[in-house]
Amino acid sequence: MKRPVKSAKTQEYTQFLGELKQRIGLARLNAARAVNQNLILLYWDIGRGIVEKQEALGWGESVVELLSRDLQKASPGLTGFSAANLWRMRQFYFAWVSPEFLAQAVRELKSGLPEGHSDKSILAQAVRELAATIPWGHHVELLNKVKDPAARLYYFRTTAKLGWSRNVLLNQIKTKAYERSLAEGKSHNFPAVLPEYLAEQAEEALKSSYNLEFLGIRREVKERELEDRLIERLQQFILELGYGFCFIGRQLRLTLGKKEYFIDLLFYHRFLKALVAVELKVGPFEPEYAGKMDFYLNLLNDKERGHGDNPSIGIILCAEKDDIVVEFSLKTKTNPIGVAEYHLTEKLPKELKGKLPSERQLLAAVKEAIEDKP
Repeated sequence: MKRPVKSAKTQEYTQFLGELKQRIGLARLNAARAVNQNLILLYWDIGRGIVEKQEALGWGESVVELLSRDLQKASPGLTGFSAANLWRMRQFYFAWVSPEFLAQAVRELKSGLPEGHSDKSILAQAVRELAATIPWGHHVELLNKVKDPAARLYYFRTTAKLGWSRNVLLNQIKTKAYERSLAEGKSHNFPAVLPEYLAEQAEEALKSSYNLEFLGIRREVKERELEDRLIERLQQFILELGYGFCFIGRQLRLTLGKKEYFIDLLFYHRFLKALVAVELKVGPFEPEYAGKMDFYLNLLNDKERGHGDNPSIGIILCAEKDDIVVEFSLKTKTNPIGVAEYHLTEKLPKELKGKLPSERQLLAAVKEAIEDKP
């Protein structure tokens, strides 16, 4: 006689079901990754084969068209082997093993490359394995839209770490995320107050400016409204902040004596292993903002910092900043603080500044045109 099944959804059953769902999801993800990796490695080998045969045997460009026709004839249902895609495979291989890219890879991917880096074939093999960690469509976008090896490597690494979709990658390229990640234009006191290894990581995590165009703000707003909009679009904001930021909360309450203080936004950075306080300012940077942030960081370190965590870090986001004012404001601060601008609309190119009419001039011109009508 069969033992009756107890009615549904006990706590044990729910837990068992949850574990199975998690295992199934992980297995599907791993299977998809394996398929992608094998595809990228195949495309790499095809691109390498075309390059090597052309160099060794003097084959011309027509071999790509011939290969495409014969491959598709051999397997009529085969996709991905058009002449255009075979050319991309050739370009893909060539781009990754170019001396400029390999030199950049040696500098930035030390942990993922073999000791010594002296043998080009060994180095190329290591780079081949790294290339297989993002989908083919992402590689195509990088090949088409990013020519600088350093920039291409930046977008590749960030895509691999964050799992960016192709649309997110395209948006990051459009908003010049790489240029904004460079040291030039960054304002902070990290080297003065942090150990060298941590200062370098913190400097890498800070951008010189942040693009908040996704908020859709086209008018003057108060700080609380800016904060509300960022929370509503938190996923996009975290993507803009960069890899490793985990949101903790907004208006975090801290107390000292009988007084209360509130931090606009609080994050934890997984790799810096530090709390990151973000203060939003709708106007230009003022020296007192640095003093206030320094005070907040003292409170965070005393009341919220976890065992084994590094010192808390502050980021002040403001509409504009004067680097000299920022430098002098941070000179005496004992906590790590960075100051960056944010942009709500796409910045006007420098060469056009002062050459386009202002809003007032446009309105006056329209009014004049209307009055002149018969």
